[in-house]
Amino acid sequence: MRWGLYLPPFGELADPRVLAELGAQAEAAGFDGVFLWDHVVRPERPGLEVGDAWIGLAAIAAATRRVIIGTRITPLSRRRPQVVARQGVALDQLSGGRFVLGVGLGSDRSGELSRLGEETDPRVRAAMLDEGLEVIRRCWSGEPVSYEGRHYKVDGLTFRPAPRPRVPIWVAAQSVRRGPLRRAARFDGLCPETGPDGLVEMLGVVREHRESLEGFEVAVSAPPGADPDPYRRAGATWWLVQAPAVSTADEVAAIIEAGRP
Repeated sequence: MRWGLYLPPFGELADPRVLAELGAQAEAAGFDGVFLWDHVVRPERPGLEVGDAWIGLAAIAAATRRVIIGTRITPLSRRRPQVVARQGVALDQLSGGRFVLGVGLGSDRSGELSRLGEETDPRVRAAMLDEGLEVIRRCWSGEPVSYEGRHYKVDGLTFRPAPRPRVPIWVAAQSVRRGPLRRAARFDGLCPETGPDGLVEMLGVVREHRESLEGFEVAVSAPPGADPDPYRRAGATWWLVQAPAVSTADEVAAIIEAGRP
């Protein structure tokens, strides 16, 4: 199991310079990865400073040499997939191949989608997610792309440079519902929101749609002090220590200083 730091880029952490410093500290402390929440605004916390996750990851990439970096997760329905594809390649280059794209439906529990006029129907967002992933996959091929779906269109364009060899994609799922798990099985990893027993069930479904789980990453997040062993036994390959939703730089530094679980 590898160990990561999972940070919300809010408050003091909205500043990419702070994230870069914390990323460097995490790398020096032996963590294997640094992942960021990807939000635009937090309606439930009026006035909270919210940083751009992608700029934050760029700052971390420039300040580190070894740790994996990524989003967990980007709600793809509120992004243009061709822009995500372009930014993903840039992060892949800047980090020397250390970028992971974590994607999912996202949630409107706080009103972040509805209050910005984004799509709120989960079924429509799921369709947009599937189409968006297909567009990204084709854009990253480096070959001419022709695609026409209900939500996105690409008319014979070529997107270069392509990532080398490619950017891994991890997909979020919150239950044993087969749609999200079939989606995750098509790609490189799973970001589950469940307990250890639920994770066993999830991976059973994923296994039905893959020849093997070898090389398939499973990134579980939990607060400091949680026990990773039940998740390790259930099949998790990453343990992400999740800082509180609003954390100071000093509080995150203390989590880093406490070290890997």
